[in-house]
Amino acid sequence: MAILNLKKKQIECKIVYYGPGRCGKTTNMEHIYKSYKKQVTGDMVSIDTEGDRTLFFDFLPMGLGEIKGFDVTVQVYTVPGQVQYRSTRKLVLKGVDGVIFVADSLAVRREKNMLSLKDLQHNLKEYGINIFKIPLVMQHNKRDLAGEGLPIMAVEQMEKDLNRQLKVPSFPASAISGQGVGATLKECLKLTLISLKKEMKLGQ
Repeated sequence: MAILNLKKKQIECKIVYYGPGRCGKTTNMEHIYKSYKKQVTGDMVSIDTEGDRTLFFDFLPMGLGEIKGFDVTVQVYTVPGQVQYRSTRKLVLKGVDGVIFVADSLAVRREKNMLSLKDLQHNLKEYGINIFKIPLVMQHNKRDLAGEGLPIMAVEQMEKDLNRQLKVPSFPASAISGQGVGATLKECLKLTLISLKKEMKLGQ
């Protein structure tokens, strides 16, 4: 849930990158941090706790506009994907306004993608959030690995596995090269802004 900062006249919202271990969440974050340096306020912060790592930074999206005279600022987070860090993932989702689910295109990670999406749905439900109603964008990452001869899934297969019921916007991407990274984030920011505007209208 977005936070109103009356003193700064800002609406602070939170976007979380979610997905299985080693799917490319951190690489997405690093690409955004480097490529959109002017829009990043402050450093990327890493919270290390007993082997897991949570990253976040503050992001001031240019041209996103205002809501009722308030500037919109965004905190971008990533969660540790490994199964054993479930409690950390749940904690990071607290107060989330938008989610980017990063799926791994490698064929061997098919099951891990599906388990991670179920984990996301479960953790959101614990906070009373319906996965079908929260601003959610899917990214099919590591598309570049096809060129390296590694067996990757067709986008159609990934859509069938992960997005058949959700029907959310999805983007093929390569976080290493940056392809699709900006487009994924922009779509999530757009959906989050629309959602926040609706919430503020309802709250009047």
